[in-house]
Amino acid sequence: MNKKHSMITKLAFLSVSLMVTSAYAIQGSLPQLKAAMHITQTQSEYLVTTPSFAVMIFVVLSPLIQQWFHISDKKIIMAGVTIVGLAGIVPMFVNNYMVILLSRLVLGAGYGLYNSQAISVISVWYDGQERAQMLGWRAAAEQVGQAFTLTIAGLLLSYLGWRSSFAVYFLAFAVLVFFALRVPEESQSQDKHVDEDDLAEELTGDEGQVKKISPVVGLLVLFAFLLVVDYVGMENRFPGLAVAINGAHYTGASMFLSLMLIGATLGGITYGWIQDRLGFGTVYLGLGLMALANFLFGFAGDNYVMMVIGLLLIGFPLQLVSPLIFNLLPDLAPADRQPLVTSLCLIGFNFGSFFSPTIAAWTNQLTGKPMSGMGLAAPFPIYGVALLLIALVIFLATRRRAVK
Repeated sequence: MNKKHSMITKLAFLSVSLMVTSAYAIQGSLPQLKAAMHITQTQSEYLVTTPSFAVMIFVVLSPLIQQWFHISDKKIIMAGVTIVGLAGIVPMFVNNYMVILLSRLVLGAGYGLYNSQAISVISVWYDGQERAQMLGWRAAAEQVGQAFTLTIAGLLLSYLGWRSSFAVYFLAFAVLVFFALRVPEESQSQDKHVDEDDLAEELTGDEGQVKKISPVVGLLVLFAFLLVVDYVGMENRFPGLAVAINGAHYTGASMFLSLMLIGATLGGITYGWIQDRLGFGTVYLGLGLMALANFLFGFAGDNYVMMVIGLLLIGFPLQLVSPLIFNLLPDLAPADRQPLVTSLCLIGFNFGSFFSPTIAAWTNQLTGKPMSGMGLAAPFPIYGVALLLIALVIFLATRRRAVK
């Protein structure tokens, strides 16, 4: 069996994706952190999303750093995971908001050092259905990691207070050891041929060997940005809404944020199977379900059950759409440009994550709703309508190309 098809190799590379979304592990503690540090709602949300700003920078710098210093994929990934562990635990020992914010920025630099490698290596090593499956598994690994870190951070919050929730980043060192022991130092020969994907062909109409980067990549970057603005916004706003409905001492938000990720994990695991059957229709299913989740969440009012249903639903369709974006990339750029286009899409995702609090605040201003209490749900019906409009635009664009 070719080494790249070994399950041990696959699990070893997927393991580093477990920590990529751990920036969100502290979401459940935001109300307590906000009260303890006397900061605003937006300031507390930026403790979650600030790492994404550094990710945007370092997903671009990472390939350059590798080239300048001749660092192998394994070493750059190990360096990134180490930084995640060290920067992640800093808030356990300091009381200054700006110092904590800076540590979160460094945390994002760690993610950015290895995030694009974890994706582009899959895109180049694998093709066809195996590539789709691995990208889905990678997305599922992110959600499993986020669910696990959220759960651990939530338990620490309940018993030891908000500061102890940052101890969850000690898990990065366990991942580092496993990765170091299981992944070989040298990179294996990568496939230079990428099979033509019907999804990209339907979207672009191009056929044959890919010679240059398609302008469709830019649209995918924008698409990624909008998806994450919505998803991260719901994650950030839910703890505040949960406290508004259930009282100031409610600490159960982390549990539901973890449960939300079960749906996201199922989306990643089943992506390859669904895409094989629905083809490009996968994007319509994903956008439709995301819109429904937004409407349930946004119109729930003080109906906590309805709000939780919307929260639990949104993860599944996101993980149908986000792997689709990366699955299209091998057919929209040459193999030697895959790290670049992967980095661009990661910038879109992380740009959306970083600015999600600001866009949500703008939406509150637009609707005239307060940035507190039940007003925190105001952006999501608007996001739901936007998702349906995106689906309509994609449908009309692909149908028009089909007619031509």
